[in-house]
Amino acid sequence: MFKWLSTSFWDFIASRILRNRILLLITLVLFTLFMAFQWNNMRFTYTEANLLPDEHEINVQYRSFLDKFGEEGNLIVIGFKDSTFFNTKNLKHWQEFISGIKKDKAVELTLSIEDLKILKKDTTEQKFKLVPFINNDKISDSYLKEKQNEFFNNLPFYEGMLFNKESGAVRFAIYIDKKIVNTAARKDFVLKHLSKEKIEAFEKKTGIDLKVSGMPYIRTLNSQSIIDEIGLFVGAALLITSLLFFFFFRSFRATIISMIIVIIGVMWSFGTLGLLNYEITVLTAIIPPLIIVIGIPNCIFLINKYQQEIKKHGNKAKSLQRVISKVGNATLMTNLTTAAGFATFIITDSELLKEFGIVASLNILFLFLLCLIIIPIIYSYMPLPKEKHLAHLGKNYTNTFIKWIENSIRKHPVVIYSSAIGLLVFGIIGIFQIKISGSIIEDMPKKTGFFEDILFYEKEFDGVMPLEIMIDTKRPKGALKSTTLKRINELQETIEEIPELSKPVSVVNLVKYAKQSFYNGNPKYYELPTKQEETFILSYIKNSTQKGSENMLKSYVDSTGQYARVTTFMRDIGTDKMKKIEDRLQEKIDKVFPKERYTVTMTGKAYVFEKGTHYLVKNLVLSLLFAIFLISLLMAYLFRSFKMIIVSLLPNILPLIITAGLMGFLGVPIKPSTILVFSIAFGISVDDTIHFLAKYRQELKANNWRIKKSVFNTVKEAGISMFYTSVVLFFGFSVFTLSSFGGTVALGSLVAATLLFAMLSNLILLPALLLSLEKSIANEQEFIEPTIDILADDKDDVENKNE
Repeated sequence: MFKWLSTSFWDFIASRILRNRILLLITLVLFTLFMAFQWNNMRFTYTEANLLPDEHEINVQYRSFLDKFGEEGNLIVIGFKDSTFFNTKNLKHWQEFISGIKKDKAVELTLSIEDLKILKKDTTEQKFKLVPFINNDKISDSYLKEKQNEFFNNLPFYEGMLFNKESGAVRFAIYIDKKIVNTAARKDFVLKHLSKEKIEAFEKKTGIDLKVSGMPYIRTLNSQSIIDEIGLFVGAALLITSLLFFFFFRSFRATIISMIIVIIGVMWSFGTLGLLNYEITVLTAIIPPLIIVIGIPNCIFLINKYQQEIKKHGNKAKSLQRVISKVGNATLMTNLTTAAGFATFIITDSELLKEFGIVASLNILFLFLLCLIIIPIIYSYMPLPKEKHLAHLGKNYTNTFIKWIENSIRKHPVVIYSSAIGLLVFGIIGIFQIKISGSIIEDMPKKTGFFEDILFYEKEFDGVMPLEIMIDTKRPKGALKSTTLKRINELQETIEEIPELSKPVSVVNLVKYAKQSFYNGNPKYYELPTKQEETFILSYIKNSTQKGSENMLKSYVDSTGQYARVTTFMRDIGTDKMKKIEDRLQEKIDKVFPKERYTVTMTGKAYVFEKGTHYLVKNLVLSLLFAIFLISLLMAYLFRSFKMIIVSLLPNILPLIITAGLMGFLGVPIKPSTILVFSIAFGISVDDTIHFLAKYRQELKANNWRIKKSVFNTVKEAGISMFYTSVVLFFGFSVFTLSSFGGTVALGSLVAATLLFAMLSNLILLPALLLSLEKSIANEQEFIEPTIDILADDKDDVENKNE
């Protein structure tokens, strides 16, 4: 069944590769050109990551809300905290700044001081009219001071929406066309009108520090940061891995060959995104540098084997044949386990993770093919390595490290097991300290100007993350019934009591404002109408929504009058607080809105993202368990021994537990970015185990099943490559700490730390386990004579050992 994994198969592959070198190189060049053409199909994402399946109840409710009220994330706010704004000079500069924005076809509506409208009672037509707040014919410094006082003291409808009465902070609103919110036109609009240069030009003229925010603005600059970092990651990954590779091998040609391979791999990864028509997201953006970091270990194992063979017998043809036939199978197995770690994301219901898993796992297998073909072919055209190129095989620093490991295994097994148990307990305790985070902005670049602006709005207006409550009255025109208005008002009072939420806005605010306007703008009448007042005030409102001037209600009530919305904004709070707020609101909703008469749902981007995070964490835990199961099956097939499965998994599961414990103690929460760590790290760390155990089995055969000698020979020979690859992986993943995104930094640092722990675990704990279990493992027929022989040496190798 698995003849393609047999030694004879790999001998056949080796001969095919070396006999068809020109054809294979031409094929690779043509395929690379094909993948390069696919770059034209690449596109950057303009939507938020949807972590929930399309048909999940939360998503269905959110789409229902969008159907009734349209896209919610179309608001951009421009604010400041400066009393000098209200003078003729600064108002003039502001009008110049905002006029270009208002003329753009992408703008639906602006709420700004110069075009702000207020309600006025028209007793003749018995309706309310919207009239300008500022009379441009009367503008003077004294007039503006008078209007400033009126703005802050006589317009409670706009309090919390446009100003903070206590602090004096002001913000104006730009509502862009909902049709462009999730398109490239949104980016064009933001970069055209709200670029850093334009903002700074206004600030220089007025001395006012502008703060810009809102989901369209945040998403645009956030996406731009992702794009900018792709080049940074690829460049940094190439630099660090090439320097490390050259430091280990001291060979320019070996380094250049490896760089050519990973660069082609990067080109293929971009091409895969285009070919599959996937968007570049915060996750798929890290695939190209991942390819570099994961590809170099393949090069290390293959080139190291080639140089070992050259040092052993000096025959180039024989060495290249053995590189493919002896290491090819093991490298395939290690790449399969790494790909399996990424492929487990495919079983989740998240499109974001599925795409990441598909592209990453495919390109890891592509890398294997590139390494297996290019390295032997290029070396076949090159002269034999010089003695200086082979000197690294006996370097003092590697020998010192290996001797320390041997000494630890030989003399201190009790210390090794005690340390492992202590670290296990440490990790388990830490795991119980881990919290789950569902914040949209937590992983955004902290040092950027737009993040500082978010903090301004968090402080002055209680956040920019929208939380929506949709109320279905189950009857047309039910939203304007007095009983419904009173129930909404009671719910809003509860929202106002929650410090993490902003002052809510709904049709209730508009009705209160209508009453105030009916009483000639007196702010003390900003309240719901009494039973006696309802008849004539609500009739004024209904008259005001006729003859095409329905703008007064359409933002708060749908066209049928059956659905109403309550909009509030929330601060960047933890998942625990969010759950408490949700429970408190739900308790109030259940109390105020009878289920037989109303259907009330909470939704909005912040709410959907928080629910998506919890859903994703559950799915990713399952994907990790699936990865362990999948890799266990590979181990079972490789070694045909249950004990060997346990022995191979323990050194790789322990580092995951240690990392999880560190996350708990350091306060690093579980979130979409950090939960990825475990499947990725597990898939990569198992590679070392496969190489070690395969070499150990080879040594058992060569040394007549003498356990200790076989273990220590394995540590000496496999230890160097494991050390090299682990160092490359550690520093390669550390490249992601250069990111301005907290999630990417956490992903890089945690995977790097986990792989470092895994290297030590595989080089110290794994040999100690093999020595402790000695005969019970070594004497198992299935382990000594498995179905496939990964690195079984031929007679010449065994003879060399015996000599």
